[in-house]
Amino acid sequence: MRSCRFLFIMLSFNTENLLFIGSVLIFASIMISKAGYRYGVPALLLFLIVGMIFGSDGLGLVFNNYHQAQFVGAAALCVILFSGGMETQFSAVKPVLREGIMLSTIGVILTAVFTGLFIYLLTLFLPLSTPTTLLTCLLLAAVMSSTDSATVFSILRSNRMGLKEHLQPALELESGSNDPMAYVLTVVLIQCVQTLSDPGAAHEGIHVWRIAGNAMLSFFLQLGIGTVLGLAFGYFAVWFLNRIHLHSTSLYAILLLSIGFFTLSVTTLLKGNGFLAVYLAGIFIGNKPLANKREIFKFMDSMTWIMQIGMFLTLGLLVNPRDMLSIAPLALLVGVFLILVARPLTVFITLLPFRQFSLKARIFISWVGLKGAAPILFATYPVIADVPGSEQIFNIVFFITILSMLVQGMSIPTVARWLRLDLPEEEQTETFGIEIPEEAGKLLNARLTEADLEAGNTLKEILLPEGSRVVMIQRGKELIVPDGSVELRPGDDLLMIRKNQLDEDEE
Repeated sequence: MRSCRFLFIMLSFNTENLLFIGSVLIFASIMISKAGYRYGVPALLLFLIVGMIFGSDGLGLVFNNYHQAQFVGAAALCVILFSGGMETQFSAVKPVLREGIMLSTIGVILTAVFTGLFIYLLTLFLPLSTPTTLLTCLLLAAVMSSTDSATVFSILRSNRMGLKEHLQPALELESGSNDPMAYVLTVVLIQCVQTLSDPGAAHEGIHVWRIAGNAMLSFFLQLGIGTVLGLAFGYFAVWFLNRIHLHSTSLYAILLLSIGFFTLSVTTLLKGNGFLAVYLAGIFIGNKPLANKREIFKFMDSMTWIMQIGMFLTLGLLVNPRDMLSIAPLALLVGVFLILVARPLTVFITLLPFRQFSLKARIFISWVGLKGAAPILFATYPVIADVPGSEQIFNIVFFITILSMLVQGMSIPTVARWLRLDLPEEEQTETFGIEIPEEAGKLLNARLTEADLEAGNTLKEILLPEGSRVVMIQRGKELIVPDGSVELRPGDDLLMIRKNQLDEDEE
């Protein structure tokens, strides 16, 4: 152990050893996550812990560059939101669209307000080393106000569990679309804190109103520009990829990824919300016919995992666990309030006008208020902006994130079962390892029974789904190419292709 610590203390991040350090960290993360999976520990939490183990208070790998960490985090969040948007089927989220949007906008604001007021009252009894104002407390709350998309996507999809009442699309829609709102609140509040902390700034009423006016203008510009550019770039990506002819199918996915990064960069340059733009672009792209869509989705899934690992490891390396000891009592109380009071109160108030969800569903939504890398990433913004007490903000957010992932992240499947909101895992259609382009149709699988063969034991005598054709028969380990003379038996698996409904309607 001492020799390992000495080795990493001697190393620093440079071009000579970056690949060595990176490969060790990634290998260790995946091995530890494999062991933790059987105990229900979120893989992303383990990536975060690996970063802390290898960090300055662990094996001695020193990394304290907030600018680099913010760059890695922003790039990773771009890919995560882009990929998450592409996997969001509009038909699935349409029934809960209003509820999801309300949770990701009004819900974020209410969470920030409730938590910020609580933190301010709490600091009167548990003062921090750096004096805090109400505005600083609201900034701390705003950083933590969103549910983390990477964590929610990962936990819901890795557990492969179904949820009643359209809960899964609602939670994924909320987590994917509320990071941009939290980002806007964070940026606006940083601007307000900097203005009011400027020794030369006057504090008369007219200046306060001017600050509030500028904040509101920045708020609506970020959301407006982000929405317009996100949909515009999404439309362009679909139009362009369906018309360009590249010599390698792999290049389509890389080209689309470049459009995602371009969308984030241009939108941010034009003072819009880049995270909102890439998420909306991803939704638009994912719900349109796209050339080589299956290969693109596979590439994006791999890129998402790489980015998640990189982001959580980087943020884990950035923190010094010893620094969190002094703020642990206050952070624990804030975390408990956020989980048990602020989040449930926000959910019930926000969903009050709607009748989509039952009481049990609202309780479950309240529990899935997971924090993750996004709040930690947003906590680097006050540090880089040199906001007074920003390092305290970062450490408190980090502590609460670990608490949330431990308490909420590990208990989601259990809570779903307690509330009887879980559904049996959907069976994966067996395609015998065969894949076809999406536009060609859909592959179906059926296992024959004795009842299916009552009318005859050949393909022309059995009843098949309308519009489908058998392309392969599997009997045990034997694969049979179908023709009219093949005698079918009970237990045979039929692989069929069926035209898309759209194609059938056009005919």
